[in-house]
Amino acid sequence: MTTQPAAVIVLAAGEGTRMKSATPKVLHPLGGRPLVGHALRAAQSTGPGHLVLVLRHQAERVRAALTTDFPEARVALQDEVPGTGRAVQCGLDALPDDLTGTVLVTYGDVPLLSGETLERLTRVHTEGANAMTVLTALLDDPTGYGRVLRDENGVSAIVEQKDATEDQRAVREVNSGVYAFEVTALRTALAGVGRDNAAGEVYLTDVLALIRSAGGRVEALALEDEWEIRGVNDRVQLADLAAEANRRTLRHWMLAGVTIVDPSTTWIDADVTLEPDVTIRPGVQLHGSTRVATGAVVGPDCTLTDVEVGADAVLERTHGSSAVIGAGAQVGPFAYLRPGTRLGADGKIGTFVETKNATIGRGSKVPHLSYVGDATIGEHSNIGAASVFVNYDGVRKAHTTIGDHVRMGSDNMYVAPVTVGDGAYSGAGTVIRKDVPAGALAINVAPQRNMEGWTLSRRPGTPAAEAAQRANEQSSTDRESQS
Repeated sequence: MTTQPAAVIVLAAGEGTRMKSATPKVLHPLGGRPLVGHALRAAQSTGPGHLVLVLRHQAERVRAALTTDFPEARVALQDEVPGTGRAVQCGLDALPDDLTGTVLVTYGDVPLLSGETLERLTRVHTEGANAMTVLTALLDDPTGYGRVLRDENGVSAIVEQKDATEDQRAVREVNSGVYAFEVTALRTALAGVGRDNAAGEVYLTDVLALIRSAGGRVEALALEDEWEIRGVNDRVQLADLAAEANRRTLRHWMLAGVTIVDPSTTWIDADVTLEPDVTIRPGVQLHGSTRVATGAVVGPDCTLTDVEVGADAVLERTHGSSAVIGAGAQVGPFAYLRPGTRLGADGKIGTFVETKNATIGRGSKVPHLSYVGDATIGEHSNIGAASVFVNYDGVRKAHTTIGDHVRMGSDNMYVAPVTVGDGAYSGAGTVIRKDVPAGALAINVAPQRNMEGWTLSRRPGTPAAEAAQRANEQSSTDRESQS
């Protein structure tokens, strides 16, 4: 007997008006993924024969956002008929007519529902030979939820809060809206569900009575963890669920050997990977597919998106995206790593340095106050302070290449395309407009000219002129005393 579902139907057709957003509710991010992405990953992990996503509101936008990560998901469009029951009917229409086995129904706005729970629901449903199994939770305060009523034959009814009696409202077991069905029983029951209710909707909960009346067994699986069944209807709930998801992510990594100094100021996305003995200092956000290797120290105050950090690297007050930091490298404070940055092992990108499309070799350093764009810097070279790689002429980007063991002076400008050979040097204030041969010294020679008395004649009465006058008088007095 297989415990894998024949299909999982994920309902994501709602407009989500309470979000008050132009973005479809199920595409709002939580932990680096859209809400519906969490639901689809949980469904995917059960190994279903078919995965169906039911859409309606901004369906093409939602479909486009998910195509890459979930190419196997079939999209079913809900028609004008409203209701969860109708959404499930549309999902069933996307499945083979001769499908047998268990169909799970879940939702695109329930991000903490785990694949493990869905697997357990499938197993309980299959082993119990149930026609329908309801995923429930036990709440200390069940206000607002539909109550699950039981009798000697299993689940007898789901009663909404507004329709419940005083005794029924005292029931702590509530309906999550997530179900396992025997597919034939589900198809048959849905065919008998009408729209004779105040909202004119096809309610999925109405199938329970029809399945029971046909002799099918309806049971429930009760969860202790109520967070798993919580959905997102507005941005307050989104923030609450995001905080809980982050708390669980941080706990996972701390138990795996990562030091997180201040969990209250640390946010780590679901797809981030950390190795043991990483240290995360306060004020850190790790997003996307960021990977941090063992012994690295990140923070305080770093935001990294899709960044690879090597073993024993140290990053402080750094903002980076789509960058690679080598083992033992140092970055920051106040560094900005733009996409395409690759810093070699034991290299350094220092204070107030910005990089983009730049490969900086092993042991090379850009210590401070510089911009390195569209450049390759070899190994064990040093770029002086206040240097700028002039890579853009207003039309095209051009590349600068710096060799190995190069020593560049401060306040240099590299007007690309230009190449500086191995072992070359440059003087301070040099504008490098042509290639520098290996071992050469590049300088811009211009004699310094001092115009004596300029401040007194051109800026009379200013504090600068007064200071100059005092200095001249003191100099004159000193000379007289020495003579």
